[in-house]
Amino acid sequence: MEAPSHDGNRSRCNPQLRDVTTGSRLQGHMAIIGKRNQLTVLKSAPPGFYLDGGPQGELLLPGALIPPGSKVGDVLDVFLYRDSEDRLVTTTETPHAEVGEFAYLRVVSVAPRIGVFLDWGLSKDLLLPIRELKAGGVERGDWIVVYVMLDAKTDRIVASARINRHMSTNPPVYGEGQQVSLLVTGETPLGYNAIVNNAHRGLLYHSDLSTPLGVGQKLDGFVSTVREDGKIDLRLDRAGYQRIGSNTDKVLGVLTAAGGRLPFHDNSTPEEIRAAFGLSKKAFKQAIGSLFKDQRIVIAKHGIRLTDSAGKPQS
Repeated sequence: MEAPSHDGNRSRCNPQLRDVTTGSRLQGHMAIIGKRNQLTVLKSAPPGFYLDGGPQGELLLPGALIPPGSKVGDVLDVFLYRDSEDRLVTTTETPHAEVGEFAYLRVVSVAPRIGVFLDWGLSKDLLLPIRELKAGGVERGDWIVVYVMLDAKTDRIVASARINRHMSTNPPVYGEGQQVSLLVTGETPLGYNAIVNNAHRGLLYHSDLSTPLGVGQKLDGFVSTVREDGKIDLRLDRAGYQRIGSNTDKVLGVLTAAGGRLPFHDNSTPEEIRAAFGLSKKAFKQAIGSLFKDQRIVIAKHGIRLTDSAGKPQS
């Protein structure tokens, strides 16, 4: 049987397409461009397998990319994108990033007035349009932190180096000490900027690091503090939280010895806090924040006080 024309993909993209014999709406899994999809093999033809893309139509998986032993009826894990002729095709190759993710990619060629092309792990390179480049020259062999996205006008997968535009606008809701994934994006006088969980920007301070980091480095870290302005302070180990634990014991000891109440609060000076607790103001605020979260103290306008065993403030 002759394989259907691959150019027919575009005519089948309408989710409202109906079966001409029954008038009923066609059913099927909606294959998502720029993502991995689990699609069923409908038939085999000389070009390769044709997979069920639901409203996207029958999608070609080229023969060279078919996993050994695969057959009609199998469900395959594939990535969906547009080839050099703008046709929807699938691949079993794994890109370095999918749509909606950040990545550190190498420039493989520069096309004046068009943009640059990046190696993202697939046979077809990824376009970084000139409008999405930041100021400054880019040369072949350079590495760039980019955001992978679907162009709203062309429905093609492209990259953007203007990463700040693509950070999540939702307020960060990470807990203190929560483990997160990080992508280092650059160095500042204070430390290293990093993308947190593929969504928010955070900072790793030089003072908390034992070795330098590299732009594009991926690693796990921990949330130290989420500030009121939404900025996130990060660490690479749990040592800071162990220190917070010892600092909470220190604050509790001084508070208990003082009868359960002390006149220290946000407006207390760093000198007053260090004299009373032997802690910096930052460490003191972290410690009382942890104690308050555990309902062991009450933070009032004019100071802090212990709670009783039931979690209620002492009278």
